[in-house]
Amino acid sequence: MVNETPQVMTIAGTDSSGGAGMTADLNTFAAHGIYGANVVVSITAQNTQGVRQVQMITPDMVMAQLKAVADDLAIRAVKTGMLGDADTVHTVAKALQQFDFGPLILDPVMVAKGGAQLLSDAAVEAVRTALMPLATLITPNIPEAEVLTGMTIQTPDEIMAAADKLHAFGTQNILIKGGHGDAPVVMDYVRLTSGDHFWMKTTRFDTQRTHGTGDTISAAITAQLGLGLDLKSAIIAGKAYVDATIRDGILVGHGYGPLNHLAVVTAQNQPEVYDDI
Repeated sequence: MVNETPQVMTIAGTDSSGGAGMTADLNTFAAHGIYGANVVVSITAQNTQGVRQVQMITPDMVMAQLKAVADDLAIRAVKTGMLGDADTVHTVAKALQQFDFGPLILDPVMVAKGGAQLLSDAAVEAVRTALMPLATLITPNIPEAEVLTGMTIQTPDEIMAAADKLHAFGTQNILIKGGHGDAPVVMDYVRLTSGDHFWMKTTRFDTQRTHGTGDTISAAITAQLGLGLDLKSAIIAGKAYVDATIRDGILVGHGYGPLNHLAVVTAQNQPEVYDDI
């Protein structure tokens, strides 16, 4: 009877306003009916208007948390969020090679919604070399994909070329999120090692309440994997969930408000899936 309840984990920073980071991940896990463990790598003082201060947790304490979870829980899938610096990235990479936490969803959080840089230049290189080869899926938005690849990405062909380059770094599967910008539709691109690749299309919803969107979709995919879905189905379900959390908004804060993690997914939220555009 021990550890029969499905369990997943987030390795991320806190958000004192509750909208992003570890809090968004745990809210997403709970909304999917799955148990969530959390390893804290940083503490942030932030709200919907921006990040005010960041305090990193020591690498020894990060490793101690990871070992404590590994010694007792049965984690089926794990995601990373804001990792902050190169020492933390290398610590997490070492633990992921030492402990079996299931598939890794890597959300390369680099810049907060308000513009604050959350990943140092040295940490970006550590993500490329130490963490990306371990990832089952990486979920950058277009600006993050530009940093990781060194490319300018504006067209569908450039998005696909960026996915090729990310794959060359060792990542198995890629989801490049197209939500930045102001186009009337959002097009996300997925490339899988199976050879399958597709686009997910949703209609843009005009709102500033999008704080924690990247955390939420990666956490939703992690939760779906923990519940037993295959990767393609988990990605599509994660996209539908985050669309629902944006459309069924809540009124919190004066800036980029948080999502509604208790939103109910309906047929309206299902993305249109295309092999080509």
